[in-house]
Amino acid sequence: MAEAPAIGGPALVPVLPNHRFDEAALRRYLAPLLPGAADGLVVRQFQGGQSNPTFHLATPGGTYVLRKKPGGRLLPSAHAVDREYRVLGALSPTDVPVPRVRLYCDDPGVIGTPFYVMDYLVGRIYAERDMPGVEAGHRRAAFLDAARVLGRLHRLDPAAIGLGDYGRPANYVGRQIARWTKQYRAADLAPEPAMDRLIAWLEAHADVPDETAIAHGDYRLGNLMLHPEEPRVIAVLDWELSTLGHPLADLAYCLLPWRTTPAEQGLVGLDVPGLPDEAEFVAAYSAAAGRPVPADLDVFVVFSLFRWAAIVAGVYRRALDGNASDARAVDVAGEKFRRLARRGEEIAYGR
Repeated sequence: MAEAPAIGGPALVPVLPNHRFDEAALRRYLAPLLPGAADGLVVRQFQGGQSNPTFHLATPGGTYVLRKKPGGRLLPSAHAVDREYRVLGALSPTDVPVPRVRLYCDDPGVIGTPFYVMDYLVGRIYAERDMPGVEAGHRRAAFLDAARVLGRLHRLDPAAIGLGDYGRPANYVGRQIARWTKQYRAADLAPEPAMDRLIAWLEAHADVPDETAIAHGDYRLGNLMLHPEEPRVIAVLDWELSTLGHPLADLAYCLLPWRTTPAEQGLVGLDVPGLPDEAEFVAAYSAAAGRPVPADLDVFVVFSLFRWAAIVAGVYRRALDGNASDARAVDVAGEKFRRLARRGEEIAYGR
């Protein structure tokens, strides 16, 4: 039976059969590095999620989280746990809240693939974007704080915190379209006409003015941990897709709940008490980022849907190959991929 962490967050379960590794080898490796690891180590897995398998480590001296690359066939440049470790360390002294990282191991001889360890935090994570069961004022404050945290991230000078070489700043949108097109093609799925039309539209609209910031790449409610009681963000999680990129691409991805229906995990058509409207969210972000409110975000919204569909295509491929962390992933990922591609096509072509 699944066991839930103390407050919120995904359930903890025994390590899934296809994600098992040598726990004794991990304990030996961690013994001189983590308080209490030499005296005992209990490993469980966080349930759900299809990207980097994530594990809960309990020792007599503390509680930690381990994220590792999955095994099996991987798409090029995906599952970059080394980049997650680097950006978390760089952001630690800033006003962007992140967990404290403890160590990174690139030796596959320990548990099969590279991994890193960070502190375990107690808080709330809402996988559902409407934050069910939350009072309206609390919901509103949490969404607006999420906007402000993203603005603070984009206001940082990458070079000042050691991330000046974290990505190539020029032509971010064009390069990202090319990258995710390549990733999508590498997944080698059955043809999806909506995805092909989406790629064609984006290639024709990729010429946008360059801006550079630290871009999270997957900034959304499900990757934010809220304080156990207060409506504020205490940690931004899952930095796998982070890079130097266009801040408005990051912002547009955050706006997808206002641009998509429940079938695509959005909020259009739902009555969500306290939810700020899109303009309020963008205004809070812009004030924290120290920039004017952007005039037009549609190209970035379409790009965000395309990229999300390409990411899900990779999840679908891994599920088909038997490497996903959830047995239901084949059907779920396939349907999600098709819906996202078609929604992006609808917005792009005004259908």
